[in-house]
Amino acid sequence: MIPRRLALTAALVIGAALPAQASPRAASRVAIDLTAGRPSNTIDPGAAFGAGLDGTGQGEVAALYTPHNVARMRQGGLEPISYRLRTELGIEAWHWNPAGTWSDPGHDQGYWTSSDRAATPILLSHGYNLPRRGDSVDQANNAGYSRLDDGDDGAFWKSNPYLDDIAAPGPARPEWAVLDLGAQRTIGAARVQWAEPYAVDYAVQHWTGVDEYDRDGRWVAFPGGEVADGRGGDALLRFERPIETRFVRVLMRKGSRTAPIGSTDARDRLGFAIRELGFGSFDAHGRFVDGVRHAKDGRAQTYAEVSSTDPWHRAGDIDLELEQPGLDRVFASGLTSGRPMMVPVGVLYDTPENAAALIRFLQWRAYPVKQVELGEEPDGQYVEAEAYGALYLKFAAALGKLDPNLVFGGPSLQSGIADTWLDEDPDHSWTRRLMRYLRAHNAIDQLGFFSFERYPFDNICGDMGEKLLRQTTMTTALFQRFADDEIPARTPKIITEYGFSAYSGRAMVELPSALLNADIVGQFVTLGGDAAYLFGYGPNVPINQHLACAGYGDMMLWQADASGAAKWPMPAYWGARMMTKDWAQPGAGDHAVWPTLVDAGKDAKGQSWVTAYALKRPDGQWSLMLVNRDSRHAHPVRLGFQTAGGWRRAGGGAKVVQYSPAQYAWHDAGPDSHPARDLPPRRFVAKAGVVNLPAYSLTVAVVAEPR
Repeated sequence: MIPRRLALTAALVIGAALPAQASPRAASRVAIDLTAGRPSNTIDPGAAFGAGLDGTGQGEVAALYTPHNVARMRQGGLEPISYRLRTELGIEAWHWNPAGTWSDPGHDQGYWTSSDRAATPILLSHGYNLPRRGDSVDQANNAGYSRLDDGDDGAFWKSNPYLDDIAAPGPARPEWAVLDLGAQRTIGAARVQWAEPYAVDYAVQHWTGVDEYDRDGRWVAFPGGEVADGRGGDALLRFERPIETRFVRVLMRKGSRTAPIGSTDARDRLGFAIRELGFGSFDAHGRFVDGVRHAKDGRAQTYAEVSSTDPWHRAGDIDLELEQPGLDRVFASGLTSGRPMMVPVGVLYDTPENAAALIRFLQWRAYPVKQVELGEEPDGQYVEAEAYGALYLKFAAALGKLDPNLVFGGPSLQSGIADTWLDEDPDHSWTRRLMRYLRAHNAIDQLGFFSFERYPFDNICGDMGEKLLRQTTMTTALFQRFADDEIPARTPKIITEYGFSAYSGRAMVELPSALLNADIVGQFVTLGGDAAYLFGYGPNVPINQHLACAGYGDMMLWQADASGAAKWPMPAYWGARMMTKDWAQPGAGDHAVWPTLVDAGKDAKGQSWVTAYALKRPDGQWSLMLVNRDSRHAHPVRLGFQTAGGWRRAGGGAKVVQYSPAQYAWHDAGPDSHPARDLPPRRFVAKAGVVNLPAYSLTVAVVAEPR
C-alpha cells in the first residue's frame, strides 16, 4: 500500500476525482424478505467462498508461492481451493508427478502414468504437447497446430482410443475432422492421406448452412463422397459435381483396427488416424489442386477442428513454457486452510490410468480431497457432449473404485450456457445433450456436481455500470437455462472460476471488479448455488490481452511489484475480505441465505441500481451485502424486514463496512498503472438503520432483529 499522503497527492496530480454525487434524496427501502418463512439456501462460507489456482508461465510458480505472497493471498479469507488444469486447455497431457512410466519405456514415449509415490516433494509439474493433435487452436498458449494440414506426411492426427471399444466390431461412436476454408469455395475433389488405423466406412461431407450457427444447416455427403470399402493409403476422391461450401469434414464410422508395424499396444489400433487432408479440384491436366493451406502454424494453416485427440506423446514433447504448481507445494503452502481441495484430472487429453495414480498419490499423502473435477472446458474445445459423457463415465468408474467417498463432477464449461455449432442435431444445447446421455446410461447420479466458469463479458470496453446491471439479469437467465437444460435440481452447482472476463482489462483493477464479484457470488448463492471460486488469486501485473480499448489490468487480489511480490491490495481483495470477514461470520459454519426486496430506483431498462444479499449468521445477527452499481449517484437506503405483517424497520444502529471511491482510485499508465489511492474500507455505525450507499460502492451492514 502506498502511504496515504502520497496516495492523495497522486490522486490530485492525475485528476483521479471522486464520482459526482447527486443531491441528498429520500431513503429507499431494502428489506430482508421473511414472507416465505424459510431461507432460499444454506451455505457454509468456509466451503462456499473459494479461489482458483491455475497454471502459469515459465519460472512463475516459484515466484508466486513465496511465504510473503501466500500470506497476502490468505488474508482475503477465501479458504477452499479449486486447482485449475491449464494443461488440459493447452491440449497437453499432465505429468502431475515428473516420475512415472511410459507404455513404451524403450523409446520414452507412448501413454504416460505418473508414479503414485514421490521420493521428494512435487513442487512443479508440466504438460506435454500431443503430437497427434488435430485442432489448429487451443485455449491456453495457443502455440500448437493441427497435424491434419501441417504439410508433414510423417505426422498424423489420431482420435482418442478411449472412445473406442476393443470388444465391439466398430468404434463406440463416430469421429470427425472439420476444416474451415475461410470463405465459400468450389470443391470438386478431396484427398485423404490415411495413417493407421484408417477408416473403412466414412463420408466426405460439406455443410449446407449459411454459417456455422445455422440451425437448418446439415452435413451432407459430396456426390460420390460416401466410402464403404476404404483401404487406407492415399485416397483421392473426385466428386460427381462441384459444391460451393465453406466447411468440410470427414466423418469416420468404422475403423480398420490396424496398427503401425511393430506396435504392441492395443490402443494403437483403436480409433482413426489421418496424415493430411486436402480439398479442392482437378485442373485441365487431371492434377489435384489443393485449396487447403498446409503449415506447421495454427494461424497460417487452414483452420481445423477434431472430435477427439490421442493422448500419446513423447518425452521431448514437454512444454517448459507452461507450469502447473506441484501438488505438494500447494498443500504445504497453507492455501487450502486444511480444507479439502477440489482436484482435477485430465479427461480429454489424458488416461484413466494416470488419473487413478493421482488419486492414489493423494491418498498416500493423506491430503484432504473430496471433489474431483473431470476435464476442463470440453465445450470450448469442440468435444461433443456425448464424447465427453463417455469419457466422464470411463474415468469415474476407474477412480470410484479407489475411494467410494469421492464426489465426481464437471464438465467445467466455459460458460454456464453451452451451445453447439456446425451441428445437424436439432438440439443445440451441449449441456442438455450431456444430461440426456448420462440418463440414457442410467448414470445421472454419477454427476456429483455441475461445474462451470463465469466470465460474463468478452468485451470489457464501454460502460462498466451498464455491464454490472446486465450481469444480474444474465445470471437470472442462467438459472432458467439450467432448468431448461435438464440439470437435476438436486445436483450441486459450482462456479469453479469467476471474474469480469476471460480477457484482461482495466475494469478488473477498478471498483467495478469488486462490485461484480459481490454480485456474482451473492446472487449465485441466493438462487441456490453451492460454491464459487474467484479466479486471479495470486499477485499479478496489469496487461492488455484482447482489446486495446479495454486498457491495462488483470484479475488479481494483489498487484505485484517488479519482483513478483504482492504490493498493492486491489478492489477484488477488499471485496473478498468484506464478503468473508464481515458479511459472513468467519469459521462459524452454516449460514441461512434469505431473499431481499429492493426499492432503490431503476434505470431506463428497469434494472435496479442497488442489489442486496442477506445472511442469517450463526451468531444470530442479520447481515446485508449491498452493491450500488450507479456510477454517478449515491443511494440512501433504510434497512428492514418484510414480514407477513408488513414492513418492519431494523432495530438499533447498523454496523457498516463500506468500500467506495473514497478509498480507491486507479492511476492509469498502461503497463505501469497502479493504485493512486488505496485505503481499507471505512467502518462506522449508521443510526436508525439508514445507510448512504455512495456511487460505485460495496457495503456490508449488520442489523438487529426487526422491531
